[in-house]
Amino acid sequence: MAEEVPVSNLDEWTPRTKLGQLVKEGKISSIKEIFDRNYKITEPEIIEALLPKLKYEVVDIKMVQKQTDAGEISKYKVLVVMGNYDGYVGIGLGKAKQLRVAIQKAVRDGKLNIIPVRRGCGSWECTCGESHSLPFRVSGKSGSVSIELLPAPKGTGLVVGKTLSILLNYAGIRDAWSFTSGETRTTENFIRAGYAALYNTYNFVTSTDWARRR
Repeated sequence: MAEEVPVSNLDEWTPRTKLGQLVKEGKISSIKEIFDRNYKITEPEIIEALLPKLKYEVVDIKMVQKQTDAGEISKYKVLVVMGNYDGYVGIGLGKAKQLRVAIQKAVRDGKLNIIPVRRGCGSWECTCGESHSLPFRVSGKSGSVSIELLPAPKGTGLVVGKTLSILLNYAGIRDAWSFTSGETRTTENFIRAGYAALYNTYNFVTSTDWARRR
């Protein structure tokens, strides 16, 4: 179930980076501007300030153990997916002895991993011109898992694995097909491969980008 991403008190936020200072001073007021300038986001408060309506969902919880001199230490390992359902998505991983703390760490990590997702109507079967699917075929890989995401006509829905559909839904993609291979039962690699594919939507420069950069 989707939950609101917690937001800290931004009035009490003391930026540690130049980018954070620019955001707090209002000199940068758009998340798009940050990615257009290829700035690196290292403070979660930047995302909280510019994307206040993010939501997240826990997609995987595991118990992991570490052998120490004092014996085995067990921790929760949590994977979350977050996004604004409108072109921005992220994934986060957190570990802690307490589940609540592990989720908090995963949410914080997810904010730092927010990426823009290029959407479009790339299917030759559809000419609506709306941003309901992908503009072209993209692929991603993590571990043994490989994923290809293909644009689909409007109304097709997400013809993908259940876990992958969560990621695409948070990114604002409503119609898509997929081809997968490898050990897709490994949720973390499955999600990371899908995330890598969405990241690659901005690896291609289109005619729209040329016009914007002139």
